[in-house]
Amino acid sequence: MLSHVIESWVSLYANHAALRTGIEFLHIGGLVAGGGCAITADLATITAVRDRAATRTTQLQLLKKTHLIVVLGLVALGVSGALLFGADVQTFFYSRIFWLKMGLMVLLLVNGWLLLLGERQVKRGEPRAWARLHYTAVASLILWSLTTLAGAALPNIG
Repeated sequence: MLSHVIESWVSLYANHAALRTGIEFLHIGGLVAGGGCAITADLATITAVRDRAATRTTQLQLLKKTHLIVVLGLVALGVSGALLFGADVQTFFYSRIFWLKMGLMVLLLVNGWLLLLGERQVKRGEPRAWARLHYTAVASLILWSLTTLAGAALPNIG
């Protein structure tokens, strides 16, 4: 049954340019919205660590507002990524770059969870919480960049 669903999806995807365009747009749009928002928030967090308490308070409010956009971007990436995977299972299943990208996505999600924990620690006034939040933001920047690089390499290197 699963093979029948995949075969139907492969045929539908291959024969409808507008559908391919929409799914690829959803994937790129998720990256731009979620990743762009996360990167901007990460850079602001890194800067806020060195600034006054008022800047830090504003940064915590900004972080809270960015979560929905980042999560929606990640959902768009996940849904569109699953559809793209289903359209060419044979290529992606055996691709080292694909699995590297999936591993980076897992690390990105874990880092996002650590960022949320770091925000809570800052709000509770825990010592060194801002320093931990700083390192988490740096890790986020690196992971978003590496994940994007893996995505760009995937169709070219496999």
